[in-house]
Amino acid sequence: MALPDRPPVTPLPPERLYRRCDAGKFEFRTTAELEDLAGFLGQERALGALEFGVGMRREGYHVFAMGPQGVGRHTIVRRQLAGEAVKLAVPSDWCYVFNFKEPHKPRALELPAGQAVAFRASMQRLVEDLRVAVPAAFETEEYRNRAKQIESEFERRQEKAFNELAERARAEGIVVLRTPTGLAVGPAAGEGVMETEEFAKLPPKTRDKLQAVVVRFQDQLEHLLHDMPKARRETLNRMRELNRELTRRALNGLLEELRVEYGELPQVRQYLAEAQEDMLEHGEAFRQSKDSEPQMLMGFPLLQRESPEAIFRRYAVNVLIDHAGENGAPIVYEDKPSHDALVGRIEHQSQMGTLVTDFTMIKAGALHRANGGYLILDALKVLTEPFAWDALKRALRSREIRTQSLGQELSLISTVSLEPQPVPLDVKVVLVGPRQFYYLLHAYDPDFPELFKVVADFDEEMTRSTNADHVYARLIATLARKEGLRALQCEAVARVIEQQSRAAADAEKLSANMQSLVDLVREADYWAARAGREVITADDVVQAIDAQVARNDRLREKLLEETLRGTLLIDTAGERVGQVNGLAVTQLGRFAFGAPHRITARVRLGSGRVVDIEREAELGGPIHSKGVMILSGYLAGRYAHSKPLALAATLVFEQSYGGVEGDSASSAELYALLSALADAPLKQSLAVTGSVNQHGDVQAIGGVNEKIEGFFDLCRSRGLRGDQGVIIPQSNVKNLMLRSDVVAAVAQGSFRIYAVSSIDEGIALLTGLAAPRVHARVEQRLADYAERARA
Repeated sequence: MALPDRPPVTPLPPERLYRRCDAGKFEFRTTAELEDLAGFLGQERALGALEFGVGMRREGYHVFAMGPQGVGRHTIVRRQLAGEAVKLAVPSDWCYVFNFKEPHKPRALELPAGQAVAFRASMQRLVEDLRVAVPAAFETEEYRNRAKQIESEFERRQEKAFNELAERARAEGIVVLRTPTGLAVGPAAGEGVMETEEFAKLPPKTRDKLQAVVVRFQDQLEHLLHDMPKARRETLNRMRELNRELTRRALNGLLEELRVEYGELPQVRQYLAEAQEDMLEHGEAFRQSKDSEPQMLMGFPLLQRESPEAIFRRYAVNVLIDHAGENGAPIVYEDKPSHDALVGRIEHQSQMGTLVTDFTMIKAGALHRANGGYLILDALKVLTEPFAWDALKRALRSREIRTQSLGQELSLISTVSLEPQPVPLDVKVVLVGPRQFYYLLHAYDPDFPELFKVVADFDEEMTRSTNADHVYARLIATLARKEGLRALQCEAVARVIEQQSRAAADAEKLSANMQSLVDLVREADYWAARAGREVITADDVVQAIDAQVARNDRLREKLLEETLRGTLLIDTAGERVGQVNGLAVTQLGRFAFGAPHRITARVRLGSGRVVDIEREAELGGPIHSKGVMILSGYLAGRYAHSKPLALAATLVFEQSYGGVEGDSASSAELYALLSALADAPLKQSLAVTGSVNQHGDVQAIGGVNEKIEGFFDLCRSRGLRGDQGVIIPQSNVKNLMLRSDVVAAVAQGSFRIYAVSSIDEGIALLTGLAAPRVHARVEQRLADYAERARA
């Protein structure tokens, strides 16, 4: 028995095509009367996650704030962190100082907040005072007397040893004389040395005896001269001890103040003790200025391995982080999170063609500045900076900041560098990025789930209701005041809300994209200023919307122009077998527009394969190919229960030269295929969008507003006749927020929009035939193919 025909689908009424916001329900005339909105609208889930993440001080509970750009992720994160930061204590200051035991490993000193700069100034003042106090101590009468006494003792000791040698020699007829060329030993002749001729006249035995004595005293003289450097060194050591004693006296008085001031800091006390010993070792540097001659001792210069300025640099303090005058924990956003920008860097200077460095050239990174507080980073920027992501993970895992030159780490620099002592790390990191980054990192980076355990998912839309409209109005008022814009009339607020509903592509939702909202209000303010108005009106909002479209729709106009000129073949009148107008959306940046595409189908006897030409030409995406495969399932399930599907069919988007993706055209492709099989012409005055499943149900698609408007623009350009329209899925009716000209045309009856829930409803509209009659024709055609295939 034949199934009864379904009731015909009627066009949607105008009130279902656009959900208006009634300005009459607002209790204000302009937004100047509204209070600011204190919280954030529609982000309760993300706020709860942020509150938990920043409050959870356990290891690994860092936060990934994910969501689309423009919903206010950075603003919300900053404000949430600011509320928590004021509750925390100001973190410690950090500085690097010279390591007297291992110079290539600078030491990190932790000081109470605000004391690092004071400590640096104290050390500078100490060095300057020593450069005055130490020379002054060496100018005293006491020092001169003690130094003279030491030198005199050395001279007396040397003179006594020489005189004793000379007396012993004279007793044996030998004289020791000082000559311009040194000391001489020879046989005595009166008060002088015996001449050579006189010595030669002596008897041989006497000569031999005198020669032996001369040799013996020459040996004693050599021993005496050999002992002189040792005695000189002893004397120099006594002078150094004297110098060290005077330097210690000057140093102790100046250091005592620092010991008292920093007595409660063990690290600083230890550093001061080591610095004191080093200053005593280099006391001679404090006795001379930069350009003075070297200090002399007993006629010998006191040589130094380093210049005084290089020695004084050892006592400098490199303030890495200073929190003086701050309240609460720091909140740091690093805009360019490179490796060095995160963990710090070690700079170098060129001296005589060689790169040199020291602890004063260590620079802080974002992790140093955020230590004890919060660090905000853009996920995309971190991941695209070489080695930055690994450096961040290494610091978070080890909970310390290890500053190392990237060139040294990669063995690109052969010069001697530094190994600064790591700084302990206590920071909460908030990564901000799109959702796909979070899921990709979670899937492919095993460290990521261990470090970023908290996800704050920002929503891009919120439910629209009467109460939500009132709160949204306060949001608009808040943004207008914050931006210094004119107040909006209630009608303008209503128009903004309607536009945000369209931006959400849902009449029951409002867009949470704060950037697009702010841009719209700013541009409406601009047009209000151009018109000389004190407040923003609904007309200004409409003009801002139209101007946004006009700035971006060059390509849409070009495509429409080429269609009207006949370059792109799209029929909006008549009937054709196996041909239907499908609808597609093109996204160009933030601007999207719809345009019709001719879809055709051809059938013949075959093996049951439906060929997607787009896929064969590698122009079709996987989702589009899936939609075409579903058609085969529909055909087999509906028409091939007891016989083979002896069909060969081809489907194609005509004049499509780019990629085709999505399954929103699968219902249109099925209509074209059924039309070709049933030999039933399809109305070209109707365009179709919607996906289909294997049971013939029409399913929702995206971009429904743009698709309808794209076909409407073409039909209006050719002239509206009243039979033109668009078939959409019933489940997309709630998404309709169409342009006012489309709604007006529907109200006048010159354009129609149909909502269908099944292929049967759509095929009846397109063919003008009842769906059972179309199916009967298709079944008969397929039966003929099966019979011919058996034959």
